[in-house]
Amino acid sequence: MKHHHSPMALVSAARNAWRCLRRYISLGALMLALSGCGTTHRVSEGEPAVTTDALREPIGFSRHLGQRYTPEDWPEVLRADVYLPQTAGMEKRPAALVVHGGGWRNPGRDDMTAIAEKLAAQGYVSVNIEHRFAPDYRFPAQLHDLQQAMRWIHANAEDWRVDTDRIAGVGFSSGAHLVSLLALAGAEGPLAKPHGGEHARLAAVLAGGLPSDLHKFDDGRLVVNFIGGTRAEKGDAYALASPARHVTASAPPHFLYHGTWDQLVPVDHATDFYAELIAHGVESELYLLHGRGHFASFLLDGRAIEAGIAFLNRALYHP
Repeated sequence: MKHHHSPMALVSAARNAWRCLRRYISLGALMLALSGCGTTHRVSEGEPAVTTDALREPIGFSRHLGQRYTPEDWPEVLRADVYLPQTAGMEKRPAALVVHGGGWRNPGRDDMTAIAEKLAAQGYVSVNIEHRFAPDYRFPAQLHDLQQAMRWIHANAEDWRVDTDRIAGVGFSSGAHLVSLLALAGAEGPLAKPHGGEHARLAAVLAGGLPSDLHKFDDGRLVVNFIGGTRAEKGDAYALASPARHVTASAPPHFLYHGTWDQLVPVDHATDFYAELIAHGVESELYLLHGRGHFASFLLDGRAIEAGIAFLNRALYHP
């Protein structure tokens, strides 16, 4: 059976093809421009080798599941799974705040269990949290949840032997958005009040499929439900909620990974954010998963998580 396409459909298809071509031209230009950068500022595409000396011998860990981390007066009871590495002695360890994706509205912390366990096996006290969902709770409620989780980690730092100066944020998709926003704006500035401050400061970020600038999205349901209005209605909130709008020279190191075929969160969210971090002299890496879409980047991340944990190890483990 032959399929006949209307002239408007053909025009639309041509426009989509041109947008994709422009994206890859821009991506190639960025990779060429950055090709002379040092080892801490690089773009990796495909399946590059992971620096093995930065990965530690895996160790055992204990699981403490379903721990309440929110105070009694919090709007919802929120829980975390805590993974404690089985390290000898009393030396303090780095920690990782792990945050799931799901468009700020679902599903839950179980999605990040495997990553949380990989971090624990590398010696991180791994705290895998849930947060409140949009549209019942709008921005910045979810950021407030992360700030409370950081307060809880600090409160338990002695028992868990956490070095509070070495806490990383780890997330994918909307979880990546939240940990990066926490890292860039959760400790000081307008988003620090009333629940942020020094306890909310992160030392490094591992973020996959990160929506870095919410102004880049059309007024789709996910972002509108999260913010509580369209870009025209809530332009200031869209900027305030965008990690890319908060980059300064004092930003912590960022490891970003992203699928080059991501249609939900297009790859320019990663490449533009990476370029902004580099422009401010922030230690950063961008690991591009060739031919992966948004969900495939999470389910089939190749060695991106290993590369990201190696990056965290270099940033957070003392020589």
